[in-house]
Amino acid sequence: MTVQDATSNIPSKRGSSALSMAPRKKASSSDPLVSHGRHFGRTVFALCNYPSLLTNGILRLEQMEDTPLEDFPAEEQREHRVFEQLLDSYPGLLERLKDGSEEEILHVGELVGKGAAGTRGDDTKTLKSAILDWLSPKGEVIQPPLHRNSKIDRGFNHELTGSLLCPAGLDWNDPQTKENLRSGEMLVCGDQWPIFLYANHVYDPEDPWSGLLRSRLLTCAYKHVFTSVTMGSIAYIATQVRFTLSASLVFSWTDTTTDSETFYHSLLDLLEDPEESQEVDELLTWWNRQIFPASSAARRPISANSALSKIQQRCIALKRAADLDTVRS
Repeated sequence: MTVQDATSNIPSKRGSSALSMAPRKKASSSDPLVSHGRHFGRTVFALCNYPSLLTNGILRLEQMEDTPLEDFPAEEQREHRVFEQLLDSYPGLLERLKDGSEEEILHVGELVGKGAAGTRGDDTKTLKSAILDWLSPKGEVIQPPLHRNSKIDRGFNHELTGSLLCPAGLDWNDPQTKENLRSGEMLVCGDQWPIFLYANHVYDPEDPWSGLLRSRLLTCAYKHVFTSVTMGSIAYIATQVRFTLSASLVFSWTDTTTDSETFYHSLLDLLEDPEESQEVDELLTWWNRQIFPASSAARRPISANSALSKIQQRCIALKRAADLDTVRS
């Protein structure tokens, strides 16, 4: 299916940004798209307004006949990449959207959104209790105790969850910092990442990549939910753990206290940044080793003198030479 084939029956009015959550809508159909939405929401993009994603994406296909994607604003480029990932992951979806009315496009989006919201709710519910088993060494008791079915005593209210949620670079042991966080005088934005994201809860301001997204708490939560490793799933589980540690009772993108949407987007911004590709590749290798130690993706690095390593070295050399020629010209 070509871009040109996909531009009939285009809605006449574009919606708002799709990469933010919308109010939940009821979608009673048992369409397989609901199940697909559960998978897509976990592994690719979680906090998404799917009706807007599809509406905007179909309209943008028409616009791209005259304007390349690179000329669109960065937010629209990212939104369209998510749209293309959704199309690629569900055979026949483009044809269904192309042949459908505006109401059908919105309905498809609601079905996918229902699945994504449903799985997010299920994960939030099960993690609320399970996470208490991972917060302290086996056999030790959390003091004061944390309730499994209530979050009112979590967040900065509790010494343990507060220390894990404390933004990297701040000292939880400083009484003034602790008081400011607990009182709300110091507001924590979503892009102020908590220390629990770091291995052994240690943050190095001189090397902020060191240990990032490699904590034991994250891997425990990941194994509780996932059977595959993607950048989207890492950002998703980090968002879930952060919310689970907090005292907030309801997951909501409009909650300025947890600021979950900003937190989730800020992690994806980092993981999808081409300038960080080497660190991200190393991170994904680390995750595969933690989650699937016997899998091929988790095995030792390529042998230095193997044919594969020589092919890769040749590709790197050719690329560098091409880049040098470009600079000279």
